[in-house]
Amino acid sequence: MTECKKKLYPECDGKIWLRTCEEEIEKPISGRVTGEIPLWLRGTLLRNGPGSEKVGSMHFEHLFDFSALLHRFAIQDGQVTYQCRFLRTNAFKGNKAANRIVFTEFATKAVPDPCQTIFSRVASLFNPGESFSDNAMISVYPFGDEIYAFTEVPVIHRVDQTTLDTTERKNLYNSIAIVNHTSHPHVMPNGDVYNLGMAVPKGRLRHVLVKFPFDKEGDMFAKAEVVGSFASRWWLHPSYMHSFGITENYFVIVEQPMTISLNKMVINQLTNQPMVSSLQWFGDCETHIVLISRNTGEEVKRFRTENLFYLHVINSFEHNGKLTIDICAYKDAKALEGMYVDALKSMQYNADYADWFRGRPKRLEMDLSSPNLTQIEPKLLADIGCETPRINYELHNGKFYRYFYAISSEVDHEHPGSLVKVDTKTGESKIWWEEGCYSSEPIFVPRPNAEDEDDGVLVSALVFSKDERQVALLVLDAKNMTEIARATFITPSPAPKCLHGWFLPDKLK
Repeated sequence: MTECKKKLYPECDGKIWLRTCEEEIEKPISGRVTGEIPLWLRGTLLRNGPGSEKVGSMHFEHLFDFSALLHRFAIQDGQVTYQCRFLRTNAFKGNKAANRIVFTEFATKAVPDPCQTIFSRVASLFNPGESFSDNAMISVYPFGDEIYAFTEVPVIHRVDQTTLDTTERKNLYNSIAIVNHTSHPHVMPNGDVYNLGMAVPKGRLRHVLVKFPFDKEGDMFAKAEVVGSFASRWWLHPSYMHSFGITENYFVIVEQPMTISLNKMVINQLTNQPMVSSLQWFGDCETHIVLISRNTGEEVKRFRTENLFYLHVINSFEHNGKLTIDICAYKDAKALEGMYVDALKSMQYNADYADWFRGRPKRLEMDLSSPNLTQIEPKLLADIGCETPRINYELHNGKFYRYFYAISSEVDHEHPGSLVKVDTKTGESKIWWEEGCYSSEPIFVPRPNAEDEDDGVLVSALVFSKDERQVALLVLDAKNMTEIARATFITPSPAPKCLHGWFLPDKLK
């Protein structure tokens, strides 16, 4: 890190990520509305993210370790209410009871447990859902009428979408024998849910695609099935995958050179070390894009591209004999290092920090008639840093599309908390910003009977650098990125910034 006494990124406040919610809001509070929220916009915006940076006198070391905090914005008749509750995971309950960190997280080592012997640690290796922390603080997704909080271990938690109570803990290893999965499954128009994970059939690790078929009356998890699989090109170092793409005929997997060392992971489990040291970056290796047939479940073809790191797929689709996948791409995996608490605290004096988040939206376009392992060159969609991308998901997920929306990922941008709209056809971008304001992932809600892809609104949760006890729900016109309305709330304790969420429209009565 380059030492410097000058504040390098004066417009950016990294401390908004380090807030601790000290008082939950169980009973909904009403917001002060400015502008006019469209009366057709009715429903619930649920959000998930880091909610507490500490337990007792102990502090977590990485953003991904913070205790999961759920947020609920209920929109009806032009008014909005807000609640927030901690997800009642085993990790949260155990830490709270002990008043210290007793569950090892992604990058934080727990205090030693005198009751846990080497034999119990070995036994835990055979039940992956119970051997890792179940702190599901990344995302929320619907399975039928139920909502679940996700992280990348196979334990998910059902959440009451009205009260935010944690109502069930489900270990998917018991349903479908997966040892992990992505934080971003795909929800199809018919209600089916697909996710990408890893399993160990016949003693050999494979990446697997799992289908949870929609069942209005039954249990989607009881009917889960593996519908595709493929072998990792590095069998002792499977690629780390946070999301994936889906099209009409294919599952689209970006097999990046950020990997998980299985040897290190086992050692870490036996010695109670954080998982982060199991990650290994192969800086000299290409990235593979793997196409898995949705019909046969078999690997069809691979393409090669430059060495890159990614977390989020924007969208993928087939068009005119080609398959396209758009992603938020980085030149390396330094962004993960930038989310350590110490890195966030010292970012203003680290001249390299901004470069760690210099991601760009890139397009990988593949001719389906090309030979296996054809080399492709990424195309820059827009020269703007962006993350947590969202599209008109209901109509365009896995299909040809034009627009996506995201938050700014660049800490040295003039307006680092801005919201971004990118036109993938022209490369043009529009932004919304407000000084001292930091937006969350923008979720597109279509206008009733909309004809245009971008005819609707964006809803985004806001936090503010000058008032840590203020949170707001922003409503933007998705066409021109202008503010329509917002609801502002004053919270009894600091309001942390959130990561991912889902909008649940009110059902027609």
